[in-house]
Amino acid sequence: MADEGFTHPRLAAFYDIQEGQRDDLDPYVAVAADLQAATVVDIGCGTGVLALMLTAQGIHVIAVDPALASLDIAKAKPGADTVRWIHGDARDLPPLQADLAVMTGNVAQAITDPADWAATLAHTHAALRPGGTLMFETRIPARKAWLDWNREQTHQVLDGTETWVDLLDVDGPLVTFRWTTVFPDGERLTSTSTLRFREREQLEADLTAQGFTVTDVRDAPDRPGREFVFLATKSA
Repeated sequence: MADEGFTHPRLAAFYDIQEGQRDDLDPYVAVAADLQAATVVDIGCGTGVLALMLTAQGIHVIAVDPALASLDIAKAKPGADTVRWIHGDARDLPPLQADLAVMTGNVAQAITDPADWAATLAHTHAALRPGGTLMFETRIPARKAWLDWNREQTHQVLDGTETWVDLLDVDGPLVTFRWTTVFPDGERLTSTSTLRFREREQLEADLTAQGFTVTDVRDAPDRPGREFVFLATKSA
């Protein structure tokens, strides 16, 4: 289940403002171009920023997300009628022969339950054509990104709206934190999230178990030295 930052209509509407310029999505657009992808599956598409970037390039995009409020934002954007939007997760994908499937941002880490993660990989594998590619990013556990998740280092004011994050708990690979958002009219909303930090060896084993071959593990240009960017090919 998605957290309140994506399911609450007002927080979902604020998401694009909070994220700002999405340079982190450029590598996904570049890989789609390199693969000459005709069909891309965007898992955890959120407010549809990447989906609309890809469809503007003439790519057929199937975008899936469990947060209806985020999908409502996406569907209201220019060009949204060229994307196939699905309310759900990878298990709700129809039969496809996609060239590329992607999970951007925190999507992969937000799938915290091992069974749900295995199911996501299995259904993504089924949605790809033979030789199709899965691309996703995940933070490197050793960098302990959560040490910076506090009000002092995250506080900002955007369009009169105040936001910050507080670390709540670190339980092995699971890290829980809370965003607080205070809007100009005084409404105060919170959103609690948990991410799973997976080691590279574990991810490689998970992908292999679901029929993928890891072809590359790259650095994230927007977070150098802090993230793994996995590319894996459907091998069966």
